[in-house]
Amino acid sequence: MDTEEFQLPRSRAANERLHALIPGGAHTYAKGDDQYPEHLAPVISHGRGAHVWDVDGNRYIEYGSGLRSVSLGHAHPRVLEAVRRELDRGSNFVRPSIVEAEAAERFLATVPTAEMVKFAKNGSDATTAAVRLARAATGRPRVALCGDHPFFSVDDWFIGTTPMSAGIPTAITDLTVAFPYGDLAATEELLTRYQDEVACLILEPAGHTEPPPGYLEGLRELADRHGCVLVFDEMITGFRWSEAGAQGLYGVVPDLSTFGKALGNGFAVSALAGRRDLMERGGLRHSDDRVFLLSTTHGAETHSLAAAMAVQTVYAEEGVTARLHTLGDRLAAGVRDAAAGMGVADHVVVRGRASNLVFATLDENGRPSQQYRTLFLHRLLAGGVLAPSLVVSSALDDADIEHTVDVVAQACAVYRKALDAGDPTPWLAGRPVKPVFRRRA
Repeated sequence: MDTEEFQLPRSRAANERLHALIPGGAHTYAKGDDQYPEHLAPVISHGRGAHVWDVDGNRYIEYGSGLRSVSLGHAHPRVLEAVRRELDRGSNFVRPSIVEAEAAERFLATVPTAEMVKFAKNGSDATTAAVRLARAATGRPRVALCGDHPFFSVDDWFIGTTPMSAGIPTAITDLTVAFPYGDLAATEELLTRYQDEVACLILEPAGHTEPPPGYLEGLRELADRHGCVLVFDEMITGFRWSEAGAQGLYGVVPDLSTFGKALGNGFAVSALAGRRDLMERGGLRHSDDRVFLLSTTHGAETHSLAAAMAVQTVYAEEGVTARLHTLGDRLAAGVRDAAAGMGVADHVVVRGRASNLVFATLDENGRPSQQYRTLFLHRLLAGGVLAPSLVVSSALDDADIEHTVDVVAQACAVYRKALDAGDPTPWLAGRPVKPVFRRRA
């Protein structure tokens, strides 16, 4: 497809409808049309497997599906079969369903480092519940979060630390402090500075780089020595690093952990899991002050829990985590070769674990560039590749990978022209994409 002729008139009209009715035009900021080249933000009609179709009728190979939640591909038959079995049986009752016990047993068999689990609908509720539980158990006010990770929750304790802090009192934000990933000495200094004030250390246990040797073990020791709760946010690492997340891969056991995203393959389910003595503080069988822990009307919706159980079964029986790594390795190698072949290997850079790849777009001076990202995304879209990241799903096949690499090569050829010109502006066809976290719209 000629990139100059690539237009999305129906998507453009649909985006206008969305903005007129929904603040931001989407229900997640990362899905906003400001994240895509101007007037080239596809509005999705439907998806199947590794592909989605927009309302203009274009088909794309999709990466980062559902913000990393759809790891098996859209409309996965085994997940849908499990969901359909529950739909005719009712989804929500005045008392717990037996499905809740079954789902908890299945989850704790998958993540044996945890002793109890409670389900919810989104990751923010789970991470905030972990923070509340840690504060209650320790009697301490401060939260120490890893400042190198981009997102933990929509709630005030985290969002108040970002440029989008409007509406959040500083009295709340002042209780959140940050530590750098991989630096045990800096973390110990923080814990010493706020001696007996830090309730928990919360972090993604792994990200775009592997944990330094001994790092997670060192955090475990620091948390124990300073009497704070160690929380692993496994929203992304869960099921992508291993079925049991990073804790299952690296063998370091947190006090609490949170799961979501891939757990439901697009259905709304998240989980808070951890030590029985901590989790039971939100229950009825203890003598301490009660903690209001994840009391949600729809948290135990039967078909979402059925989806989660089916996902775990598919992962175990079909070796999904290994397949994600195999696909990611193949994709990363192809993209790197394509970039090198066009002379932009130092500017289009693939990073991350094979199951969770992202890319950076760097300018002539090696600095991250929203303009070059815009140029790159435009060419990918025109080639039928929808890729805000390169996070794979197991539904991709060899032909999908080959086509993606071909399109990346074409995009890199244009990237090289822009670098040689010293200015990507002529290739943008509109305003550049924007970072999610910014103070002004």
